[in-house]
Amino acid sequence: MTTRRGWFSTLGAAGLMTVGAQFARSGSSAEPQNGSGKTYRIGVISARIRGKPQVLNGHTWHFAQYFHPTINYEAAAKHTTPHVISYYKLSRDLRNSFGVLPFPDTKITHYYEADPVVAQKFADVFPGCEVAKSPEELASNVDAVWLGDASGYGEDHFELIAPGLERGLPTFCDKPIGETIAGVRQILNYAKQHKAPLMSSSLFRHEWGTEEALRRKDSGEFGELLYVIASMYGAYTPDGWFIYGHHPAWMIETICGHGVEAVSAYARNGSCHAIVTYPDRMPAEIWYGRPDIAKDYCRTLIAFQKDRFEFTPAIEGSFTIGHHYEMFNMANAFRGMIKTGIEPVPHREILEVTAMLYAGAKSLQQKSRLVELAEVLQ
Repeated sequence: MTTRRGWFSTLGAAGLMTVGAQFARSGSSAEPQNGSGKTYRIGVISARIRGKPQVLNGHTWHFAQYFHPTINYEAAAKHTTPHVISYYKLSRDLRNSFGVLPFPDTKITHYYEADPVVAQKFADVFPGCEVAKSPEELASNVDAVWLGDASGYGEDHFELIAPGLERGLPTFCDKPIGETIAGVRQILNYAKQHKAPLMSSSLFRHEWGTEEALRRKDSGEFGELLYVIASMYGAYTPDGWFIYGHHPAWMIETICGHGVEAVSAYARNGSCHAIVTYPDRMPAEIWYGRPDIAKDYCRTLIAFQKDRFEFTPAIEGSFTIGHHYEMFNMANAFRGMIKTGIEPVPHREILEVTAMLYAGAKSLQQKSRLVELAEVLQ
């Protein structure tokens, strides 16, 4: 039998054109052709970490690169690393195109980072991209805004995307969307006030396995959803909980749905385990810093009455191909929002994920007490 990975490799772009649409989920609008003939100008912004620039911000250099048709590999060799270059070559190989890449209707035209020298490195790698002098200048010259933040806390996100939201531009705001619950509400309300389509998400939401889990859930064939265990590797820290804890929390929100009631968390050494409860369904579990899944990075187990489904980001054993897929899939979901104005993730889910993290942090401070989300949402 042909594996999925082999299928991608042997079919090539022409064959995959006919099946690319079935890979779309959670707002992904996989369209191989752009009937309107319009090219959407994307402005990319790099968030900072407590005021310090992220020179090679993976959430702009990796995630956003899907929106640009070409790469200057000589500049990439000067400004990036061999790992980044090899990833670009893999993701731009037509055998790994998913029948959609390169997007025929997007290009990165502007990049903003407060330090123009740092910003110029990105612009050099993506031909035609210009360095914007301010978020305002960027917003006035693009059709959509992508804010990437690899390891920051979100304290600068509002000021960076506010000019674009004021203009009603479709905007992607990376996790954590705001550093605090108040900060998240500020961004959500500002987007709503200016009728700007807004997206925030986690890569976990866009894994191949997540899509298959939702297909199984939606089919009803396997009976009631009993529980979900969402796990990721990496050493837990109190600060890291508010950054990387987003990922397993997003997986719970995506599979189990909105309506979390409370969170109880316990941490020891580099691991944190949390129980997420609902008033009307079985609880779910979060592992951040799960010690036995280093080779997988993350792993999710879903139990139905008649089925047990477990997956990692990998596709047919390849983390690289699977990681490429989830990044492409998230970018394509944003592209779909640009084209339709339809938000792929409801605001209430974005806020609830943040509330889960704050309820978990409060639980950790209070001997694992079950903390209701209502306590932190006041």
